Amino acid sequence: QVQLVESGGGLVQAGGSLRLSCAASGRSLVGFPMAWFRQAPGKERELVAAINWNGGHTYYIDSVKGRFTVSRDNALNSEYLQMSSLKPEDTAIYYCAASYRYYSGSSLPKDDNEYDYWGQGTQVTVSS
Repeated sequence: QVQLVESGGGLVQAGGSLRLSCAASGRSLVGFPMAWFRQAPGKERELVAAINWNGGHTYYIDSVKGRFTVSRDNALNSEYLQMSSLKPEDTAIYYCAASYRYYSGSSLPKDDNEYDYWGQGTQVTVSS
């Protein structure tokens, strides 16, 4: 009974920034990991960033390290992805995801089958 809704996608020039938001409703996600995935046309969905239950531990795919920052606000039941220095290869549909399984504080699921709830996605397009 968890619904996730992404927002904040759009068209930007290379080098620009976007901030994606994910609003969860139906049940609190406090205590559970959340993540951002993306999928480009013809490509498999890949994990971009993940964050543990209290925001103290994060994971980033190598290609976005130093450019993207994932955060969450448990009081608002929300997750965010701040994207800077965007590149054309960042173009994809970005999906918010949440697990409804417990993990240790520093452990984060990295496979899409470890996440239980998904948003519908928001398009990010970066022009060269």
